[in-house]
Amino acid sequence: MSTPPDPPASPLGRLSGAEPRVPRVLRTAAAYAWRILAVGVVVQASFSVLGQFHRIAVAVFLGLVVTALLRPVAELFARVMPRPLAVAAALVGGIVLILGVLTLIGETVADQRTGLEREFVAGIDRIERRLEEPPFRLAPGVFDDLQSRIGEALSSHRSTIISTALSGASRLLEVLTVLALALFCAVFFTHSGDRQWRWVCDQLPAAARDRFTVAGGAAWRTFTGYTHGILLVAVTNAVLVGIALFALGVPLAVPLALLEFFAAFIPLIGSPIALAVAAVVALASKGPLIALVVVALIVVIGQIEGHLLHPLVMSWAVRLHPVVVALSVVGGAVAAGVIGAVVAVPLVAVVWSVYQALLERRGAPEGLGSRGSNGGP
Repeated sequence: MSTPPDPPASPLGRLSGAEPRVPRVLRTAAAYAWRILAVGVVVQASFSVLGQFHRIAVAVFLGLVVTALLRPVAELFARVMPRPLAVAAALVGGIVLILGVLTLIGETVADQRTGLEREFVAGIDRIERRLEEPPFRLAPGVFDDLQSRIGEALSSHRSTIISTALSGASRLLEVLTVLALALFCAVFFTHSGDRQWRWVCDQLPAAARDRFTVAGGAAWRTFTGYTHGILLVAVTNAVLVGIALFALGVPLAVPLALLEFFAAFIPLIGSPIALAVAAVVALASKGPLIALVVVALIVVIGQIEGHLLHPLVMSWAVRLHPVVVALSVVGGAVAAGVIGAVVAVPLVAVVWSVYQALLERRGAPEGLGSRGSNGGP
């Protein structure tokens, strides 16, 4: 008796009704896909929660920045005086330094105000005459018509401008509140941040304490290294720009140098924007030749910052590729504006350092994972 032939194989599996045969590549891609989606949902939810409390998040971030800057000074003072007094002395010294710089800038602007008005009016007239000449050949009445249209627009939108100014006053109150909260946090972080972190770790399950200790130590070392490094880069850029603008005779050299200092906290794009403002001031006050020199200064400062300062000063603390830095800055700016652009790079650097520290801990012998990692501010 002959045996019946085997049924034909189904195109979806070995036998009809069996589990479908899915290529390994597709299974792997699907496994990664749902995990990436889950991580994306968690990240989106985290940003949504932080968005509801963004003022608190900004205050805590600024408090950590102030702590990273003041804690070495407080530690130095604590060698000769009680720690609370050392923290107070470091904090008061920092506030006096900031107020002194702002006072110097105010006096500089006040002293140059009359001359600046004359130079800017004459500079604008020179720009108008050059635009009326070849190759631009603008009509002589273009600028007068533009000024009249701007005046009409301001008159017709006076109520909107007033409401915007009033909302700006409320925003100023919010900024002052955030700064006060950041200062309050910085005082306690500087005084006893390590004890606060140990208390947080003690509340966790025993199996997770060691990992959090390692992660906290790596995060704080990277954050303080980035803060000190970017501060040194900002000071160096501001000094170079101030000396160059003063040598070129560009007015407002000190305020423009301070603008460069704050702009340097946004890597890659902050310095060119600040120097572009300086180029506009140079164009209006000193003419196109000095403005071109300032534009060339943008290239020089960018080369010094990208090829000398960042590799030498920050490579030991933040090891990120320039492409990662650029993507982080742009992504942070899209997500949260200027604040996001400032926070993005240190956040990415901290996450990467924590990931590397946990990988090293996983490969280290038992009991050596948390050696030398106290964590916390």
